[in-house]
Amino acid sequence: MATSLEESIRAQMHGSWLSWLVSRQTFWVSLAAVIAFIVLSLTSDVFATQQNLFNVTRNFAFVAIIGLGMTAVIISGGIDLSVGAVLVLSGMVIGMTMHAGMPFWAAVPLALGVSLLVGAFNGVMIAYVGMPPFVVTLGMLSIARSLAMVLSDNTMVYEFGPDQAQLLTLGGGFISVPLPFIDPIKVPNPVLFLVVMTLLTSLVLRWTRWGRHLFAIGGNEVAANLTGVPVRRMKVTVYMFCSLCAGIAGILEVGWLGTITTGLGQGMELTVIAAAVIGGANLSGGIGTAFGAVVGAALIEVIRNSLTLLGISTFWQGTFVGSFIIIAVLFDRLRSRASSD
Repeated sequence: MATSLEESIRAQMHGSWLSWLVSRQTFWVSLAAVIAFIVLSLTSDVFATQQNLFNVTRNFAFVAIIGLGMTAVIISGGIDLSVGAVLVLSGMVIGMTMHAGMPFWAAVPLALGVSLLVGAFNGVMIAYVGMPPFVVTLGMLSIARSLAMVLSDNTMVYEFGPDQAQLLTLGGGFISVPLPFIDPIKVPNPVLFLVVMTLLTSLVLRWTRWGRHLFAIGGNEVAANLTGVPVRRMKVTVYMFCSLCAGIAGILEVGWLGTITTGLGQGMELTVIAAAVIGGANLSGGIGTAFGAVVGAALIEVIRNSLTLLGISTFWQGTFVGSFIIIAVLFDRLRSRASSD
């Protein structure tokens, strides 16, 4: 009798866990990424090579890093259209200051400080002045990119002073991870940054007061304000976090490319928002995970890489990314209707 009861309870718990997993958009996106990886590995002689996988992981890491900040903003019920411009502004600040002779250890905090200032401005205008996030961040997109042009006089910068090697190693370097029976795999430095930042962001969103307040604001801002949540201050901090992520990605990308132009990050806002939404973030607020942003960015890059390997014009990539956004939002709407019925 006791054994039967225990088995019944265990089956119910297993069924509840399985139902919860299947209901998560992140699960289906992860499954799609795995299936795409397997299919491409079987149909292409190039996709599963170590060099191509190295490029894929490195490329999606930049989008995913910014996607962590974007997911936090979307959870709060906002949006940030300026992340691509903040990326190039941060990259231009570190590039120009090091080009002028500033040491690496001083240029990095300066670039990140500029990114934080941009995020603080966005947050103050949204939280305290009451302007719509779309308007503020769209205006900042133009302002930040314009400032990057002013700093460089709209020229390419590729000489970064005496500490150039440190910058190039930071963004373009890698570590070799030994594995049994096969050759060591190369893990790009941006991926290492992504892993650490994803873990920290996940912990903060799930286990800290800041994370709980963020979900409360996105779920019902009026109720959150009435219960004592510092809504305005939280909004400022979340936009600062998003800009900080973009600033970190900018520094890493300049180190990887070994050059900086004002065209860097052009149109990246769409890809980052797509990664967050595909990964399960709800544009209405209150829903999202750090892991979802990473999975969404990975899926986009796998599809982009497969289009390139199949010889399909890069002009079609925007069509696929836009379609992913529509499908992800449609899936979320259908799921919400089903749960409310």
